[in-house]
Amino acid sequence: MSSLKSIFAQSRLLAAVFGLAYALVGCSSVSHPPAPTSASAQDYTYIIGPGDSLNIVVWRNPELTTTVPVRPDGKIATSLVDELSVQGKTSVEVARDVEKVLSKYVRDPVVTILVTGFVGPYSEQIRVVGEAARPQALPFKLKMSLLDVMIAVGGLTDFAAGNRATILRGSDGNKQYSVRLQDLIKRGDMSANVEMRPGDILIIPQSYF
Repeated sequence: MSSLKSIFAQSRLLAAVFGLAYALVGCSSVSHPPAPTSASAQDYTYIIGPGDSLNIVVWRNPELTTTVPVRPDGKIATSLVDELSVQGKTSVEVARDVEKVLSKYVRDPVVTILVTGFVGPYSEQIRVVGEAARPQALPFKLKMSLLDVMIAVGGLTDFAAGNRATILRGSDGNKQYSVRLQDLIKRGDMSANVEMRPGDILIIPQSYF
């Protein structure tokens, strides 16, 4: 009786193993269209997010000129400006908002906002997950390429399946594109280099072998 139970247990284990292997093969056979070589929007404007620093310059009012961090809740606070929401706005939009607040205390204020310590909102960041040497989120930059991203994350691990990597692109309705990281990094094939878009997620799977 115990031997019968052992046989059944082994059968169930083998079925589970074969099921997992089938699932892995099924996943690896899924094909995605190659990522477009040119993708960045020429009219891209930086969007402010938590972690950024804003240099607020008020013309002819040096006492109001200061540098403030954008808090995790996406707001700033400074002299005469209390709890102003800036997340998701451009520097020009924030400048106009600050002018509106200061106009209660200063005659015809002229404000310029300079962004430093770029981080940006999550929706704009490039996120790298999986078998990168240093998976992380990176602030998007105009004309940022796949090669730029891979240099920033330190390349691939020894276990990466670089040519099975994909880009999940939220700006295209979460469409997934294939990229050839192995060819790009190991073979120097620049035809595998593509431009990134704000919010792209680079997924680098592990090799099965």
